[in-house]
Order: sequence, then C-alpha cells, then structure tokens
Amino acid sequence: MLLLAAAFLVAFVLLLYMVSPLISPKPLALPGAHVVVTGGSSGIGKCIAIECYKQGAFITLVARNEDKLLQAKKEIEMHSINDKQVVLCISVDVSQDYNQVENVIKQAQEKLGPVDMLVNCAGMAVSGKFEDLEVSTFERLMSINYLGSVYPSRAVITTMKERRVGRIVFVSSQAGQLGLFGFTAYSASKFAIRGLAEALQMEVKPYNVYITVAYPPDTDTPGFAEENRTKQGNFNSSLGSDGYMLSALTCGMAPVTSITEGLQQVVTMGLFRTIALFYLGSFDSIVRRCMMQREKSENADKTA
Repeated sequence: MLLLAAAFLVAFVLLLYMVSPLISPKPLALPGAHVVVTGGSSGIGKCIAIECYKQGAFITLVARNEDKLLQAKKEIEMHSINDKQVVLCISVDVSQDYNQVENVIKQAQEKLGPVDMLVNCAGMAVSGKFEDLEVSTFERLMSINYLGSVYPSRAVITTMKERRVGRIVFVSSQAGQLGLFGFTAYSASKFAIRGLAEALQMEVKPYNVYITVAYPPDTDTPGFAEENRTKQGNFNSSLGSDGYMLSALTCGMAPVTSITEGLQQVVTMGLFRTIALFYLGSFDSIVRRCMMQREKSENADKTA
C-alpha cells in the first residue's frame, strides 16, 4: 500500500510538471521589444538593460543624472546585435511628479513604440536605528522606493491592457521579505512593493499582463556603497539557497506562475519554517549580545 501511494505521488508530480508549461505565461519575446528601465544609469538597472539589449530589445533608460545616463548608453550600445536597435535616455525623477513621468513615457512610446516591459529599478537604501532616523528619511524612502515604482507602472498599464501584452518587474529586496535590524525605513518601503504587485497582478492577469517581483540580496552597486556609509551592522545573504528559502517562506497569498512552483512551496514550507526559527533565534541573540556589550562599554566609560 505504501509503495502504491508513493507511485501515485510520483505520477501526480510528473503530471503537474508536464501540465505546468500549458498554464504558465509565455516568455516575452525580447527581439524588437521596447523595454523601459528606471534607475537604468547604474547598478542592477544598467545590467538588466544590457542583457535585454543583447537579446535584441529597444531600450529606454530613465534616471535622474543625465551624465550617468549618457555613459550607460555608450556601454549598452556596445552590446548591440543589429544596427536597428536604439537606446533612448530620459532624465527625470520618477518619484516626484506623476504627470512628468507620464509625459516622458509617452515620449518614449512615440519614438520606440508601446512599452512591452517595464523594469522598476529606481531606489535607494538608508540604514539606522528607528529612533536615530529622521522622519524625513522614512518619507524620502517611501517616495523613491514605492512611488518611484507606482508612477511608471501607472503610466504604462493602460496601453499594456489594451494590447493584451506586457510585463512589469518590481525590484524589491530580501529586506522586503524579512524585516531586519537597522532597516525600518527601507524594509517598509520594499514590503509595500510586494503588496502593490500582488494586488496589481490580480487586476491585470486577465489581460495577459504579468507582474514579477525580484528580491535581490546585497549587490555590489553604487547604491549599495551609499547604503554601507550608514549601515549599523553587516548582513550577507546569498542569492541561492537563502533566497529560495525566503521566497518559499514568505509566499503567503502571492500568485504562482506554475503548478510546480506551488507544489514545491507546499512540500518545503515545514522544513524551511524550522530552519527559519533557528535564523530568527540567531538574529535575536546577536542583537541582544550587541546591546549588552554596548551597555557594558557605556558603564565602563562612566566609571572611568
């Protein structure tokens, strides 16, 4: 009986694996596609733009610094695969004025056609203990990291729904899956992106428009270098096993792109939750130990 049950389970998993591609969204064909990348003048955004350009896409880079945009344009153009490809640069702050963002998206579409994929990479990080951060820091991070993704997405969504095709990528962070010491302002702004993405996916899925949320760990970018200037402690996470475990643990009501993905989350949830409890215990121990060391040091200074 046990052998029969095991055989049935294996057959069921294989069936799901074979059926999965039939219900999953088809990959977007990048050759000739118009891809808009915000925060595209450096870091992750620039790297994504290069990879899309290598596959034949037309690129619109959106960022604040015009000099960095032009430098990024030169780097990206080195990877062209045909002489028809174009890299368009637009200097604008995507977090300040929606009407301005909407206008530059219209300009980009007039020159390169409707937007097929939008990648929201614009963002920044500031770390510090909750009571040490200025209230303006919370407002600034929510504006850049959250509204800086809302505005461009709002500007392209109507056309995507009308054409029944489109992809929107939100670049969050592993700090948008797990709240961490020193990142009260940053984590909140990145958690907000997930809520936006889940609700938006439910709205646009019938129109063949699909949402992706990326959760990169610490990445060697100019933004990460700026973050390190204010960082209170070090937390390093690999993209591989840790990232996979966090995605499974925090999946909640998030949509899945395949039955296989959902089945993997169901099967691994218990194990990953057990591992996570050890992680959380370790984090609490580190914070408590640092607090005790600081108090001991302060007391020693007072008695000196």
